[in-house]
Amino acid sequence: MTLKDIALLNLRRRKAKAAFVLAGLMIGVATMVALMSLAQTLTEEINHKLEKYGANILITPRSDQLQLNYGGLSLGGFSFETTEIKQADLGAIKDIKNAANVAAVGPMVLGKVTVKERAVLLAGVDWDSAQVLKPWWKIAGQRPGPQEIVPGAEAARLLGLGPGDRVSLAGRELTVSGVLAPTGSQDDQLLFASLAAAQELLHKPGLVSMVEVAALCKDCPVEDMVAQISKALPGAKVMAIQSVVKGRMQTLAHFRSFSLGVSLLVALLGGLVVLVTMMGSVKERTGEIGIFRAIGFRQGQVMRVVLTESFMLSLAAGLLGYLLGLLAGELALPLFSEGHGGHIIWDPALAGAAVLLAVAAGVVASLYPAWLASRLDPHEALRAL
Repeated sequence: MTLKDIALLNLRRRKAKAAFVLAGLMIGVATMVALMSLAQTLTEEINHKLEKYGANILITPRSDQLQLNYGGLSLGGFSFETTEIKQADLGAIKDIKNAANVAAVGPMVLGKVTVKERAVLLAGVDWDSAQVLKPWWKIAGQRPGPQEIVPGAEAARLLGLGPGDRVSLAGRELTVSGVLAPTGSQDDQLLFASLAAAQELLHKPGLVSMVEVAALCKDCPVEDMVAQISKALPGAKVMAIQSVVKGRMQTLAHFRSFSLGVSLLVALLGGLVVLVTMMGSVKERTGEIGIFRAIGFRQGQVMRVVLTESFMLSLAAGLLGYLLGLLAGELALPLFSEGHGGHIIWDPALAGAAVLLAVAAGVVASLYPAWLASRLDPHEALRAL
């Protein structure tokens, strides 16, 4: 009979204590796996959204302009030599070093028009690019053609416009092809047309007021791209819109740190459970250990029996805890994820770390009880029988 067989037989005879040690370590590992896998899955989800949605670089004309606004209340402004960007110059963006990271370039021309005696802002949009830059836009109807417009939800309400209505704008009769669904942004108050049609209506042929670029992804050097676009368009001001992204990523970084701290704390508690339980087990087995010593077991062999028991329990706790943690993370994911359609990512590195942590916690916590067992005097141990 080997030392491993002795350890297995002892675990079978003391099932209650073995189950207690197993549960303590398993809960600790499951907590760590659930928290860490949630943080990893949410990070991947945000990275995916950054690669797929929204404009993250904004290009505007470079000008000396003092804006007079506060809290959303605009009091006008004072500007010098305000110029617009030539649409033909935007082709230079395709030649920058990181052009492969550019998902879409959306030029937009803006200008004030009068509709039904109301001043309203007209925006000319490249609708093909808008599908990538503003995927949240939903139109009740169709996107506008050369002789059509789409009002935002608030503009449609104030102007009394709906799909199929005719409206006079800049001396031309245009048809409302649809209405933009509410977005909760300034887009609700604008009129939208195709880029070419708006340039003609505003008498700005070949000019754009601003350009949105979708380029921010987890591996994109955004700051380098801003510098490259600035060099390609010297007459424009290029800015990276990253405040929201950085805030969300910083929150996740804090969540990962919190997860790691909680995981280590729970692992420590699991180790204490192992320590107390194994100490009790050694005291209960004083007579048994005395017999081992009397028939020739050396101190190292006694320690190996105790540590083998701990190793087996810890290994099982690590494996079961990892599976339980994945299940807990899967059930908790809808509470944290906006899409509710993802799944917890299976990470071999996390699985290995969970098993390693469980084994390390269990074995280290058993070192002192194992040492005490090996130091028992055979005569005194046999006297306890």
